[in-house]
Amino acid sequence: MSVTLIKAAWDHPPTVVGYKRLALRRLGWVLSLGGPPVTALACIGLVPHAGLAFALMTMLAAPLFPWVVIAYFRRRRVVAVLQAYPWRELQCQHQRRPPGSPATVAIPFPESNTALFRIIPLPVPLATLEDDHPDRIWFAGDPRFGGVVSPVGGHYPVRVVPHTPRREECGGEGFELARRVGLVRGSGKATRT
Repeated sequence: MSVTLIKAAWDHPPTVVGYKRLALRRLGWVLSLGGPPVTALACIGLVPHAGLAFALMTMLAAPLFPWVVIAYFRRRRVVAVLQAYPWRELQCQHQRRPPGSPATVAIPFPESNTALFRIIPLPVPLATLEDDHPDRIWFAGDPRFGGVVSPVGGHYPVRVVPHTPRREECGGEGFELARRVGLVRGSGKATRT
């Protein structure tokens, strides 16, 4: 059973606070991966072995840095979804996953089949995050193209994308809204970030 909670998820005060924490977490990721190499670069010529430290930090941070920068800028997509769609409380099933595989959550929607979503950009164990109802989840978005999920209460919003996007679902009711908030590309395929 789906329960629509409010007109827009952004109107729920804990959601706004949760989004601000999300933005700060992502800014922390950028600073923690980008700050040390920049500091070491500034110290070259002033501190012995700063060049070696810069090279080592760059090699360690380089693979992850583009991901965290993209995640930082894609946070705007989260706020666009939260401002356009209402929270709906739904039943869910958190899928068990082997280490290194994407975190997924299965949500049975009343108007369609069960949708399997990946939690991005990094796997977050939503079932263990201050969640008194691990079998329920709040969802804002379009079941065909993804959106934002949070444990019951809306205090920890994270982006979800379809585990296997299908282009044939473009069009129909809600397609233009999904395109406007960034859930769908111009080609009609669901976005992956």
